[in-house]
Amino acid sequence: MKNMHILLVEDNEGDIVLTREALQEVENIRKISIAKDGKEALQFLFKTGRFTDAESPDLVLLDINLPKIDGKEVLQKIKQHETLCMLPVIILTTSSSDKDIFDSYTNHANCFITKPVDYFSFMKVIKTMEAFWMKTAQLPNS
Repeated sequence: MKNMHILLVEDNEGDIVLTREALQEVENIRKISIAKDGKEALQFLFKTGRFTDAESPDLVLLDINLPKIDGKEVLQKIKQHETLCMLPVIILTTSSSDKDIFDSYTNHANCFITKPVDYFSFMKVIKTMEAFWMKTAQLPNS
């Protein structure tokens, strides 16, 4: 299993710190890049603006509620792109709304996870995600 590059798209600083801390305990992660809004995420993925030299991620962790461009629109743009459409996108959000879940899968999210509110449950989610996405599933080369 190769070491992965994760793009975390999250605007909440506390969630960024918690997610980064959890991901740093995962052995198969080589790099974690952060985009703090939807516009920045798209610039990163499409290598525009200050991200012209950005390394393509192997997996995206995407929040739904983002400033500038919301996560649903980011997901649509990823999944409608000729090559980015194969990039696994995991929705990692505080929402548990049936509409958000339905919309995410309609737009071809690979997974929808509601963030647990306590630290230990969150760590368990990250470990489960690691077991599946980084050790079990076969992902396309970026």
